[in-house]
Amino acid sequence: MDPSLRASHTLSHVRSFRFLLSRRWLLFAVTVGLLAWATWWLGEWQFHRLEDRKVSNAVVRANEDKPPAPVADVLAPGQEVADAEEWRVITATGTYAVDETVVIRYRSREGSSGVDAVVPLVTADGPALLVDRGWLQTEPGTTDPGDIPSPPEGEVTVTGWVRADGSGDSTEVSDQSARAISSVAIGEALDREVYGGFVELRSEDPEPAQPLARVELPELDNGPHFFYGLQWWFFGVLAIFGFCYLAYDEWKRGPRGQRPGSRKGQPTTGASSRN
Repeated sequence: MDPSLRASHTLSHVRSFRFLLSRRWLLFAVTVGLLAWATWWLGEWQFHRLEDRKVSNAVVRANEDKPPAPVADVLAPGQEVADAEEWRVITATGTYAVDETVVIRYRSREGSSGVDAVVPLVTADGPALLVDRGWLQTEPGTTDPGDIPSPPEGEVTVTGWVRADGSGDSTEVSDQSARAISSVAIGEALDREVYGGFVELRSEDPEPAQPLARVELPELDNGPHFFYGLQWWFFGVLAIFGFCYLAYDEWKRGPRGQRPGSRKGQPTTGASSRN
């Protein structure tokens, strides 16, 4: 082939990619770029959640193996629960202030509605420890503390898992009921000094006449985050591949509406044949 013709042939192929600079393709490229970035970010988010879960599981496993600690060694009034103390088992002795029971609403289990009962355990040192004594199946909307079985009378020794306070509007206490547990909100509502955080009951000594359903311990697996992260990244790669395929297809065969046999291509071909 004549070198000048070969150069002209190559230049025509290079120029044929100029359609990528059209408004339609530029908008398409921006859309695909944003989609790819979003899927990358979502994948990273899932992998960060996986790492957080691994750290949380390691803390739970470590704390489960430790012997129960006195409440004053782990919690203090007005202080938040340290991340390393979450699910630590503690023990405390005192007397339940039954009249100050706070009902935690909208706690469902296996499709059944119910409530949790949080009762302050007044210790000999002065501050009260908020004890989530467990779950009771009830009719929706039940908030009367009198409907909940009473805890043991007199001096009681409890052991339980340390939990951090909830946050937000759900912790607001109204008529001795709330949607989430916060030692700050409950302490203010009851006008009582309480330890920071709360415990979910593991055992009481003596045992109550009618115990409540104990807390459900967290699953210590890694969850679905790894596969969710891979899925998001796969969607991003698929979007980029689709863009490249469509660009190649148009470079090879021309715009879809102008190809032979297309509705837009047929009149154009006929017009040129008449000329």
